Amino acid sequence: MKKLYYGNICPDEHIHPENPEYKLLNEKISNSIEAYHKKLTPDEYDELEKLIDLLGQTTSMYSAAAYTEGFRLGALMIMEVMGAGK
Repeated sequence: MKKLYYGNICPDEHIHPENPEYKLLNEKISNSIEAYHKKLTPDEYDELEKLIDLLGQTTSMYSAAAYTEGFRLGALMIMEVMGAGK
């Protein structure tokens, strides 16, 4: 509980998808980014990086919202099981 109180719980640090396709997709992304790095001018590549950063921000926001909704749903299920919803 101390970790929760002091804000030292970061669930996203413990998420490691076990789907083997996840690693393959990340490798494809890395390879594509490297290819664009070689193909584009420095200014064009900077613009691409900005776009990738924006996509990362929206993905992070979506993940946080999904986590919150999942937590809320789990708490509601526990309340229902424990009879608090009656």
